Amino acid sequence: MADRNLTVREAEEEFWNHLEKSNTGMLGLDQPGYHAQPMTAFRDRETSTIWFFTREDTDLAKDAAVGGGQSAMFHYGSKDQNVWACIHGELSVQGHDREIIDRYWNPVLAAWYPQGKDDPALTILRFEAGDGRVWVNEGGFFKFAYEIAKANVTKTLPDAGDVVDVNLR
Repeated sequence: MADRNLTVREAEEEFWNHLEKSNTGMLGLDQPGYHAQPMTAFRDRETSTIWFFTREDTDLAKDAAVGGGQSAMFHYGSKDQNVWACIHGELSVQGHDREIIDRYWNPVLAAWYPQGKDDPALTILRFEAGDGRVWVNEGGFFKFAYEIAKANVTKTLPDAGDVVDVNLR
């Protein structure tokens, strides 16, 4: 276990801060047999909303539109592997929202939409983040390697950081 206890607020801050730095995770509906897929997340911390750009003909967009929204899960691992999260929320189709498109548009997104911001296939998914679990392991690879070596020598458990249940609403 960790030497200090991570607070809920600290875990939430770590999640939002890391998501801004490396914003790719796995998104899928919270249904049996449904598989998550890699998606780029654009966060709006103030509203606990995560936006995803996709094409309207994808299975995820079609399925998220059923009933006005679906229960979904966003799985995240930061690039530095210091923050991991599994966040439950509500996924719905926002549609072709020009304000959001203008706010987050970049060259990577442009590659997926040949007609640019006005591409008729472009749609936006809205993920309203709710409850979840966040793991934080500060120190990176070298601290992890040290903890593994120490645990093997001392026959104790390694300090792998803290885990905290959060509610991002």
